Amino acid sequence: MEFIRTEIPDVVICKPKIFGDERGYFFESFRQDIFEEFLGYKVDFCQDNESKSSFGVLRGMHYQIPPYSQSKLVRVIEGRVLDVAVDMREGSPYFGKSISHELTAENKNQFFIPRGFAHGFVVLSETATFAYKCDNYYQPSHDRGFMYSDNAIAIDWKLPLNDLLLSEKDKKQPSFEDSKKFDFFKDLYKLELV
Repeated sequence: MEFIRTEIPDVVICKPKIFGDERGYFFESFRQDIFEEFLGYKVDFCQDNESKSSFGVLRGMHYQIPPYSQSKLVRVIEGRVLDVAVDMREGSPYFGKSISHELTAENKNQFFIPRGFAHGFVVLSETATFAYKCDNYYQPSHDRGFMYSDNAIAIDWKLPLNDLLLSEKDKKQPSFEDSKKFDFFKDLYKLELV
């Protein structure tokens, strides 16, 4: 597994080593010891989720506030998506910045999005099966988000905004300015070092 820090260094692309032949392929999709060694702190995943969506479906921008904030390790099993993370940590040098990466069934890359980031994705293929690990349980009372099309963040979703398919919840999210933020110094950095 190769780990690549993005322009926002806490967000990481994970590239597996794939072994393939005429029978098919094999790869390790997750290994706790080398993952934590790279990050330098412990991440205890406790919930796995999976969704299937059609072309143009956008899910985001979502996050949970403390004490139920979540790190996510996301990947695509079938299809192709543009995956996006936005730094919600006030005090961070990257506050309000977004980072995106295309995840496909072919490249088998994964995207690690730590606590303090909002997350979303849009489907670029006919359908996509999306899977992810979380290091905290889903808690509806602490679920938050902001509007995917907010000009203050200006995410390039690679599709015309009028073509996107959204849930009623995501059509009614607040602006980035009005959304709940994290305190970079107080809320997040009680990390257990490896």
